[in-house]
Amino acid sequence: MSSREQFSSKLGFMLAAAGSAVGIGAIWKFPYMAGSNGGSVFILLFIACIFLISLPVLIAEFMIGRRGQADAVTTFKEQAPSTPWFAVGILGTVVSALILSFYSVVGGWILSYLVRALTFSVRPEAGQTYETLFATVIESPWQMILAHGGFMLLTILIVQAGIKSGIEKAGKIMMPALFVFFIILVVRSLTLDGAMEGVRFMFVPDWSHLTWETVLLALGQAFFTLSVGISIMITYASYLGKNENIGGTGVNVAAMNIFISLLAGLVIFPAVFAFGFEPDQGPGLVFVILPAVFEQIPFGSFFLIIFFILLLFATITSAISLLEMVVSTVIGKRGVSRARTAWIVGIFIFLLGIPSALSFGSLSHITIFGRSFFDLVDFVTNNIGMPLGALFISIFVGYYYSKQVSQTELNVSPVWYSIWRVLIRYVAPVAIIVIFIQGIS
Repeated sequence: MSSREQFSSKLGFMLAAAGSAVGIGAIWKFPYMAGSNGGSVFILLFIACIFLISLPVLIAEFMIGRRGQADAVTTFKEQAPSTPWFAVGILGTVVSALILSFYSVVGGWILSYLVRALTFSVRPEAGQTYETLFATVIESPWQMILAHGGFMLLTILIVQAGIKSGIEKAGKIMMPALFVFFIILVVRSLTLDGAMEGVRFMFVPDWSHLTWETVLLALGQAFFTLSVGISIMITYASYLGKNENIGGTGVNVAAMNIFISLLAGLVIFPAVFAFGFEPDQGPGLVFVILPAVFEQIPFGSFFLIIFFILLLFATITSAISLLEMVVSTVIGKRGVSRARTAWIVGIFIFLLGIPSALSFGSLSHITIFGRSFFDLVDFVTNNIGMPLGALFISIFVGYYYSKQVSQTELNVSPVWYSIWRVLIRYVAPVAIIVIFIQGIS
């Protein structure tokens, strides 16, 4: 264990963990979920759910990982010998591989659009709309396979380089760049005529949108956006020194995720309202609406390039955490080559993702339980795998860990520890069960 590579600094770990959480969930999914569910009311519920449910589970994963100093499967085996708890690590490994297989497809969409933006070919041809352009892109078999492969290649190259030289270095470059790019886009968006209508949509509550369904959707988004439930944060925290404050780090990661999500909203909604579009456009908001918006802005092509670079950075930081989770488990304590393992696992996940890449084109006629390959993998991982993993982790730390062990690991005041303990033992499990039932129904 003593030879296990570690992050060189608390900042490096925090940026890597935040990068894992800040992906397409924050920049792609959050805006269209907020836009389709009342804006400000959804955002308030999302923030509350982050701190009451997702954050306690995130801290629990940090606790397990730092205490174990090993991959997730080995950690559960050593902390709960002669029990089946190691299956939680296996579940996280399988779900991480499945998520990355279709996540890389979306990364390929972003990479394809970035190339188009750089060559000034995002604008539809005569007779086309931005919607038909998007359909043309994702229906092209070879274009999607190449884009999916290109995205996986970038992810493999970072992970095979190791913790300090690969993952930590990428986080230290991409996360600050992401913040800078966001600030540039937010300033531009807020200076558009009519932009304040979008700001009001985000920050002035319309309580008519407060429904049970909105609560559940905000809960699901808060759960999804911090990457909890698939042992990624157990893996990252295993590279963390014993003296780091995991409670404070968890709060910082959650706060950064909320901040990035709000910045994404401030880029998108003021621009959407300024040009008379509707905010409830769903998943096509980024690929269909935003290019149309930027087309009408002076130097719009430049800002569109910045946006897709930003989106690519955010997506890669999440992808490397998913690949690292699987690579770490495969390496275990066997001492095999990290670089070789990263390439083998990465190529396997690339092949696993090909049916998802073709789900909108040549394989669109094939469905399983009424879902395309892409939709089926998305459903199984987000509605079944992640909630089950988070439920088991909250139960493991809340009930299997003794009070003395968890209090020592968390190392906060008795009041804050008592609040966290109530949340991890009672509030989080109940909320996760509700998400699970709602998700599979």
